[in-house]
Amino acid sequence: MAAPVYPVWVRRWVSGQWRNKKRPPMLRPPRARPLALADRVANRREQSTEATCITEMSVMMACWKQNDFNDTACAEEIRMFYDCVAKAEKERKDQNEDTLLSRGNFPSSKVNKLLRRFPQITRYA
Repeated sequence: MAAPVYPVWVRRWVSGQWRNKKRPPMLRPPRARPLALADRVANRREQSTEATCITEMSVMMACWKQNDFNDTACAEEIRMFYDCVAKAEKERKDQNEDTLLSRGNFPSSKVNKLLRRFPQITRYA
């Protein structure tokens, strides 16, 4: 006589495979490397900068379109746009890098400087 054929869920329930899905995964540290900070972190975009000088650029492009892309007729608009760009660049450079970002995190460049200044001890004397 042949053995009865049970559905798959019955075989999993009897063998205990259904319990494996409910258990949290075991976390084991890697044996080859010690648990220590890395020597550097990835460079990330530090701030989500919003676009500046949009109105000046749109006024300049509208003037170009009206005057068939003639720079001499739109000299005042071009000068206003370049002044705005220079002012925004100066403000961006004047921001102090030592201050924390709005989220309260250090920028990645500052973290890399600190990690270079205080390296991890990889071996004992």
